[in-house]
Amino acid sequence: MRKPGNQEPRIPGFLNSSCYRSRFGIAKFVLSLEAAGTLLHIQAIKPGLRVCPAWLRQPRPIHNMQIKVAIVDDDEGIRSSLSVLIKRAAGFKLTGEYANGETALKEIPKNLPDVVLMDINLPGMKGYECVRQLKTAHPAVQFLMLTVYEDSDSLFNSLRAGASGYLLKRTASARLLEAIQDVFDGGSPMSPQLARRVVQFFSKPATQDSGLAKLTPAEREFLDQLAKGYAYKEIADRMNISIDTVRSYVRTVYEKLHVHSRTEAVVKYLHG
Repeated sequence: MRKPGNQEPRIPGFLNSSCYRSRFGIAKFVLSLEAAGTLLHIQAIKPGLRVCPAWLRQPRPIHNMQIKVAIVDDDEGIRSSLSVLIKRAAGFKLTGEYANGETALKEIPKNLPDVVLMDINLPGMKGYECVRQLKTAHPAVQFLMLTVYEDSDSLFNSLRAGASGYLLKRTASARLLEAIQDVFDGGSPMSPQLARRVVQFFSKPATQDSGLAKLTPAEREFLDQLAKGYAYKEIADRMNISIDTVRSYVRTVYEKLHVHSRTEAVVKYLHG
């Protein structure tokens, strides 16, 4: 039982729980489904592992460097809560917060983050359209969509646009930080139900002129490592190249395959 003195401050707008903690206190699984001859691996966060010691209250940073995060949400309360969360979390740095897509398109390129937390239902320009334009101009930036509902249309529009993850706004604060870390490391955090929908949606034959013929041997090797589920840093180690070279491969491979996300690139490679 948790002691009265060990209560965690609640953050408005998010489900808070001191019993689901960090990469040591959040159970994960990899959903592996074979469909149409393709084995896809999608990492999803699964609640259920209860850990309550006070020292596990916040995720421990894996990297020495800070993960730069930008926030795009028209709800001032949610935006403020996310801002406080990022600023207080070890290993994270807030680069900016924006109330609409138009402002984000203008300001984010001036101080590029590693990860953008993007609301889907923005006034004016939709969140996924903002993602599409930013991802085209800055392929290395990762996008984590935040929404109120788990509807398929928003999910698929976001993934087509280049988003790498999709979570509900009621996600616990510690789990959200974990998801940001996962996206930064090359993962695709989402609920198990949404992960299954993604597998079913992308289990289709590749279209003609996929762009695979344009890839260099090194880019093909990079894609092969990506398809096996390795994070960018792991790929750099396995290929004996720098992380900057890996990010360069991300940009050129996306351009040649005409895709906007890791998932699309892997599916096109495996079906090619």
